Amino acid sequence: MNEMPRSPFPEAPVRDYPHEQRNAPNAPNGPNGPNANAHPAPQATARGTGDASDNRMQPIGVVLEIAGSGSQIALDMGRLNECMEDPDPSIALAGQVGSQIKIRTRDGWLLASVRNQRRDRRGDSNAVIANIDFMGEGMEERLTGKIHGFRRGVTRYPIPGALVYPASTDDLRQIYSSDGRSAIEIGTVYPTTDIRAGIYVDALLGKHFALLGSTGTGKSTSAALLLHRICQAAPQGHIVMIDPHGEYSAAFRTTGTIFDVSNLQMPYWLLNFEEHCEVLLKSSGNDLQEDKDILAKCLLAARSKNRMAQQMGKITVDSPIPYLLSDLTNMLQDEMGKLDKATTTAPYMRIKTKIEELKADPRYQFMFSGMLVADTMAKFIGKVFRMPGDGRPISIIDVSGVPSDITSTVVAVLSRMVFDFAIWGRQEKTRPILLVCEEAHRYVPNERNADGSSVGRILSRIAKEGRKYGISLGLITQRPSDLAEGVLSQCGTIISMRLNNDRDQAFVKAAMPEGARGFLDSIPALRNRECIICGEGVSIPIRVSFDNLEEAKRPASEDPSFLQLWSEHGGEEEQVDRVVQRWRTQGS
Repeated sequence: MNEMPRSPFPEAPVRDYPHEQRNAPNAPNGPNGPNANAHPAPQATARGTGDASDNRMQPIGVVLEIAGSGSQIALDMGRLNECMEDPDPSIALAGQVGSQIKIRTRDGWLLASVRNQRRDRRGDSNAVIANIDFMGEGMEERLTGKIHGFRRGVTRYPIPGALVYPASTDDLRQIYSSDGRSAIEIGTVYPTTDIRAGIYVDALLGKHFALLGSTGTGKSTSAALLLHRICQAAPQGHIVMIDPHGEYSAAFRTTGTIFDVSNLQMPYWLLNFEEHCEVLLKSSGNDLQEDKDILAKCLLAARSKNRMAQQMGKITVDSPIPYLLSDLTNMLQDEMGKLDKATTTAPYMRIKTKIEELKADPRYQFMFSGMLVADTMAKFIGKVFRMPGDGRPISIIDVSGVPSDITSTVVAVLSRMVFDFAIWGRQEKTRPILLVCEEAHRYVPNERNADGSSVGRILSRIAKEGRKYGISLGLITQRPSDLAEGVLSQCGTIISMRLNNDRDQAFVKAAMPEGARGFLDSIPALRNRECIICGEGVSIPIRVSFDNLEEAKRPASEDPSFLQLWSEHGGEEEQVDRVVQRWRTQGS
């Protein structure tokens, strides 16, 4: 029978292990050990003084094995218990899952995050085995032992036997300090109370970002906070936010411009052919293809009647040329008149009837009003894209009042206009635009939920190609696993709040870098308004507690108090009458 492996903590009392290990002749850092030429570890100081520097200079464990992106270490439970009483909150959490530790190397310190722990039952019961993920490295200040000059990545790995120390708040302050790039502050670094957490704006927006979190975690308030900070940093910016529930209007009423069905006035002729088909054609199979052929011919003819089209010479069915709906129906009527008796007029009548329905329905007046035939394209783009912004850099597009059957088409038109404007404006070096999509899984669904709508295709294309043309995409969702495959991986920065669903957690972990695995395991345990940020927007993965947002800047997304509302009485009949009236008139 093979002998059980010995614990990394030898026979000396556990609390004296670091001193014994460091000075024993054949210890890893002893005079004859494999680390004999490494920078000597600081000498142990007297314990129990309550001085934060005491525990900072005391090792809490030793490296057992090294891998490319992480390592396995043994921690001394006695030392961990002593650290728990340290007044420095970072040291008090030393060795715990999600905490940071540092390992001495020849040239300085290697910073790592603790991914998991298990009791070492093979030997000394006071040993804890932990896996860690490397985050970066920094130099050491000779007099204080603090980290400075921190940078991402690893150039020199430690070797088995290297000592492990707790990372102090002073260390974290150096690690999370700005490197000089423009940044916005959004909260504090966990577990500290005074280290500010910043995100680099250019890196965040340059490669897209995603904000993820289950319902009730404070996702909407955190999104409002992030956008408020961006608006403060760039008051002449250009931000378009798709708001499906009308909850962000309250948050940006004084700092942005709110558009809904009452003032959006989006001309129907801005739709391309694919979007026209989504709105006007409801058939399927062979009938759908027949309807498409008819619509394409009549739509092109209707656009061609405009004097602008005649001056341009050649246009396509997708050209955003104004046309009259009456011209389109007249074209359909003319084509019907040319048919012989053996040909059915059903497809022509289907399209014509649908057009008449849209013109008569007051819910569609924001798009299909007869007053929207003038050439207002430049004015509409300037209004929605905030060009100029006049100190209100964000447009909130409230689509909650848009009929559900064309909501996706409206979002598709707005998204496509952002993309087309960027493409056709390359020679002008147009200013970048940030497009933010709340409830993103509704518009860019995965294959299982895909309905073939144009909005999914245009948002997927923006995710893949948008940054080449100066478009930044911000995706906000509580169901990341329902997003289209590959879209989340296109986001350079991922801000993940608590996710309760196992499938969502696995999906996010697959999209994040390996070095963040220790942080990702804590996603189910995050408190409300806490998040893990990984990717281009931060130097290293970071756990953040978001700042409180002033009441006037919060979205209207708070859950109702059932007990409070149910305790009120009186006026119910009048409420029902008012609701029924709005219901019948469809809000008009």
